[in-house]
Parts: sequence; C-alpha cells; structure tokens
Amino acid sequence: MTQKQKFSISYSYDVHFTRALFDPGNALLASELQKMTTETAVRMVVVVDKGVAEHHEDLSDQIINYCNDHNHLDLLAQPLVVKGGEECKNGLGEFMKVLTLINEAGVDRHAFLLAIGGGAVLDMAGFAAAVGHRGIRHIRIPTTVLSQNDSGVGVKNGINFFGKKNFLGTFAPPAGVFNDFDFLATLEDRDWRSGCTEAVKVALIKDAGFFEWLEEHAVSLKNRDLSKMEKLITECARLHLDHISGSDDPFEMGSSRPLDFGHWAAHKLEQLSEFELKHGEAVAVGLALDVTYARIAGYIDVETCDRIIHSLVMLGLEVFHPLLLTTSGNGINPDLLLGLNEFREHLGGQLTIPMISSVGEKFDIHDLNPDWIEQAALTLGKKKELYAY
Repeated sequence: MTQKQKFSISYSYDVHFTRALFDPGNALLASELQKMTTETAVRMVVVVDKGVAEHHEDLSDQIINYCNDHNHLDLLAQPLVVKGGEECKNGLGEFMKVLTLINEAGVDRHAFLLAIGGGAVLDMAGFAAAVGHRGIRHIRIPTTVLSQNDSGVGVKNGINFFGKKNFLGTFAPPAGVFNDFDFLATLEDRDWRSGCTEAVKVALIKDAGFFEWLEEHAVSLKNRDLSKMEKLITECARLHLDHISGSDDPFEMGSSRPLDFGHWAAHKLEQLSEFELKHGEAVAVGLALDVTYARIAGYIDVETCDRIIHSLVMLGLEVFHPLLLTTSGNGINPDLLLGLNEFREHLGGQLTIPMISSVGEKFDIHDLNPDWIEQAALTLGKKKELYAY
C-alpha cells in the first residue's frame, strides 16, 4: 500500500533599504517586526559581528535604546558579539555561542533572532536560527557591500566543515532583510571593492545594460562614491531576488547554478589561501579565469574577454592569484583542480558550470578541459602586471 503526500509552502519576505536603522526616529524595523507577529510584544535577541561592533562602539547601546523607545520590542538578552569574517564559519565555536544564546534567552519559534554583520556572520547565525527549535525566524541586517547585494538577501545559511565551504547549512529564508547604507561608510577598501564582484557576475549572466553601467562608473565605485554604490546594491539585490523567485529552483534541487558563475575556482582559492582571500576577491579571480577559459574555448571573443577583465581591474580588483599556478609558476596548481569535484559534490548531481556566450547571455557546460584551464591561468599570470590596478 502507498499513501501519497504532497503539499507546498509559500515564502515571502521584504528587503528594505534605509539609513540609521536604529535611530529612535526611524520606526521601520519596529513597525515591520510588529507586522510579523500576532503577539503584543516582539521578543528578540541580537547577534553582532565583532568588526561592526568595533567600528560602531555605541551600536549595542543604540539597539537597547531603540527597544526602550519602541516598547513593544522585548530584547531578551544583551546583544551578543561574535567573531566576524570567515573565521566565524570555520568550526562550531561561534555557532554554538548563538545556539547558547537562543537556549538561555528562551528564544522560541515566535521570537526573532536579528543578525547584524557581513555575509559570514549572517550565514552562521542564520544556520543557528534555522536549526534551533527546528526554525526560529531570523532577520538579516547586512553591513557589507557583498552581503547587502547578494548573500544577505538570499535564502542560504551555513558554516564550513571538513575543510569544505558551506558543508553544513540549510535553505531557510529570512523573515526580513534591512539594508542600512550607513554601515558601508566604515568598510575597509578591500570589503568595499570586493563586494562589487557579485554585481559584475550577475550582470554578466543576466543584464548587459547593468554591466555597461558598471563599466561606466567603475572608477567612481572604486573611489567610494556612495550614491553609485547604493545603486549597485539595489540593482544587484533585485537581480538576485528575481533569480531566486523566478528560477523555479530556489532551494537548488537541480544542478544548474547560474549565480555561481566564477565560483568553482573561487571557493577553492578561498580554502587554499586559508581564507586570507575574501570571497569577493576570490570571485574576481574566478570570473577572470572563467572568461579567459571561455575565450580559449571559443565561447566569447577576445574583445569581450578583455572588456570583462578590464572592468574588474577598474573596480580595483586583482584578477590573478599565485595559487592558480604551481610554486614554479609554469603550470596549473593541481590542488585548484580538486575544486571542480568539490563544486560538483556541493551542488549535487552532474557537474554544471555556468558560462557566457556574450555579456548578459548564460549557458551551462558539464565539463572543463584541464589543459584549457591551465592555459587560462597561465595567461592571467603572464599578464598580471598589465592587469594590475
């Protein structure tokens, strides 16, 4: 006997763009949280990226005062400061701190966990929320370019394990996302610039007009023009959100991953550099490698390849890293090629690598020629002085 079961669940969440989120006069967060619950009080805990806390020394006080000024917000514990950057995802230490907060503060599935920080902290805290009580509603407050335009608006959470990026994790959409542009002002230049790579990536696979805008304003973006960066973030976030909702595969059950263009090498470079390379920096190299491969394979012409690499350089990004090659520099780093199988394993199913036939036009391939990968890496190595910004 077989009894069949089928049901579907609809998800929705809003991505807000604002400034001075915790200013008492800004009621956005308080009012939106109230809309998400039927209870009189909004019970919540807050996790803060250590780097953000150090640059905004009064942030914890601002959060406490904000809750006092909006008295329906019930802060169940002092804000918890955790390590930032990829370190917070490497192992269980920071993850367990967040689970301990959930446990000791009595956070349940009718309460909220707010995470403030870069993409790594949002990944880690979101994973803790997703597994605590089988799912606590989490609110993301991204503080970097990369998290505001990409990872923070999506549905993925996770930590690194077994030496593999995001080996443990969940697909758990946030209850809401609040992008506060004021947090961008204190970013280091590396974080400011590296966040632009995901905008280049999504433009290359989805929107030629957006890529042209990025080319036109690359120097202004590199030089920290905030108004231009706000446009980059809002447009990039829109394209990512459109893909998640319009792909018919928001939880990535298939093998095609358009948003992972340039990422197979990037993930491995992060690991090989012991995460000294920031994610956006690794993606810039990964994109340069893949478009150079595409030129060698005949998918795109020389002009398009050079145009894409030039745009990355004008944004202030390196497009070559020594880890692409052996220590002697005369061949491909064999450890890099291991990233192909790890990429397939992480995504599941058949190896599927996004490629482009022109700017804004994507297609998938299912294998890469190792000799062409090596040729692409050697080409980038030979031209590294030319490509230096």
